[in-house]
Amino acid sequence: MKISELLDPAAIVADLNGSGKKEVLAELTDALLKADSSLDREDVLRVLMERERLGSTGIGDGVAIPHGKLKNLDQLRISFGLSKDGVDFDSMDGKPAQLFFLLVAPEESVGVHLKTLARISKLLKSPTVRERLQTAGSCEEIHRIIEEEEEHL
Repeated sequence: MKISELLDPAAIVADLNGSGKKEVLAELTDALLKADSSLDREDVLRVLMERERLGSTGIGDGVAIPHGKLKNLDQLRISFGLSKDGVDFDSMDGKPAQLFFLLVAPEESVGVHLKTLARISKLLKSPTVRERLQTAGSCEEIHRIIEEEEEHL
């Protein structure tokens, strides 16, 4: 499954306002709720913060992939956010994160969850892709860049 097919354009934030981890997770969760209003905001935030306590999902190179699993979820959900200024996300390389993919998956899913995390990591491994996303000016442009770049994966 392609990221661009899982990512509803309504769940993209082209300019995150949050300056801390909790604020960014809240913004990304709210974006997710725009695409799927059946989700419980507090449940999503709880599983994301639980996951962050185990270790930061800031993977370095300006990228963070906060994720968690939820009961009663029928399929994987994704939101995306861009922070122009960057956010201290306790990343492995100590640098601020600018590109955020938030994932919530059904509790019993393993394969799809891991494959999607791997696909996002592979997509964002390229400095060119990261730069294109960091300079995008709109939600539509971000979605188009992801679609275009996925063709090369």
